[in-house]
Amino acid sequence: MEQRKKTFSLFILGMLFLLHSPLLIAEPKETDPSAVKLQEQQVKEWRKERDEFFKNHQRSPLPPQQKKNFPGLRYYPFDPRLTFLGKIDRYILHINNPQYYATFLTNKGTNKRYLRYGKFQFKIEAKTYTFEIYKSILSDMLFIPFKDMTNGKETYEGGRYIDAEILPGYQMVLDFNLAYLPSCAYNESFICVLPPRENTLKIRIPAGEKNLK
Repeated sequence: MEQRKKTFSLFILGMLFLLHSPLLIAEPKETDPSAVKLQEQQVKEWRKERDEFFKNHQRSPLPPQQKKNFPGLRYYPFDPRLTFLGKIDRYILHINNPQYYATFLTNKGTNKRYLRYGKFQFKIEAKTYTFEIYKSILSDMLFIPFKDMTNGKETYEGGRYIDAEILPGYQMVLDFNLAYLPSCAYNESFICVLPPRENTLKIRIPAGEKNLK
C-alpha cells in the first residue's frame, strides 16, 4: 500500500529523532511525555491513511457496498509501553543455504516465500520474547507476522502483521500499535501468509488493529 509506506516513513523519521529517548528500549521504562505525544501523533496519522485506503482505494479489500458505509477500522487504545527499539540479530546466510528462504503457509493452502533476515528480542513485564524477522524478496521493508492471545476473539484468528524499516546500525522499531490485520481478514478472496509458530506469543497484545465486529 503506497499510503502505508508514506506514513510509515514519517513515523520512522519521528523514531529516529527519539533514538536516545527511554521510550524506545527493549524493556519499557518511564517515558518522556513529549516523546509519547510525538509517537502517538505518528500512529494516528498511519491509522488515518489506512482508513482512507480501505474506504477509497481500488485495491481495498472491502466490497463497494461496504465501502459506502465504512465507519473506519477499530483499534486498541494507543499504548507507548508496547514500542521497542533494539538491534536485529541478523542471519548471515548464503543464497545456497536451505535456511536462506522461509516458506509460509497461506490461508488458501498455498505457500509464499520470504527471506530470513534475523531475530529480535524484547521484554514485556520482565519476560523476554523473540520474534523471527523476515523480508520480502521484492521489498526493503521488514515483515513481522505474529500471533497472540487476542486472535480469534478481538483480532483475526489468523494473526496480525507489523512492518518495520531497517534503521542505522541494523536496529529496528517494533511497535505493536502499528499491528494490522491481513487483507484476508476482511475479504476471503485475498491470499495472506500465516504467522510461523516461532512468532506465537502466549500473552495478549492489546495494541494495534482489532476486528471490525
